[in-house]
Amino acid sequence: MTDVIELRDLRVSAVVGVLREERDRTQPLSFDLDLERPFEAAAINDDLSATTNYAEVIALTSRLAREGSFLLLETLAYRVAQAILALDASIDAVTVAVRKLRPPVPEDVATVGVRCTLRRA
Repeated sequence: MTDVIELRDLRVSAVVGVLREERDRTQPLSFDLDLERPFEAAAINDDLSATTNYAEVIALTSRLAREGSFLLLETLAYRVAQAILALDASIDAVTVAVRKLRPPVPEDVATVGVRCTLRRA
């Protein structure tokens, strides 16, 4: 059985993109995060110390996005995934999806984004 902590639609404004307009100002992003880790002990004992504190994951993700300046969404997603794995050794795998909510393209598209999954070796 796989337990998963899900964090959905975390909104952060950050600098990411290759176009001049994307480099000069922040733009709205949305993150979805899936953390695979056992949390049966936490559930049985109602004990936060036996699981991953999602508030810390949210703060970490927000800080990395805001403080960085990335050309590629791929780079941002990968760095967030690496940092989350480093945060808690009990996390077996993490999936990070990040989307631009107002992508600078002339076509009518709701969002553009990437998703990556990193697993412990």
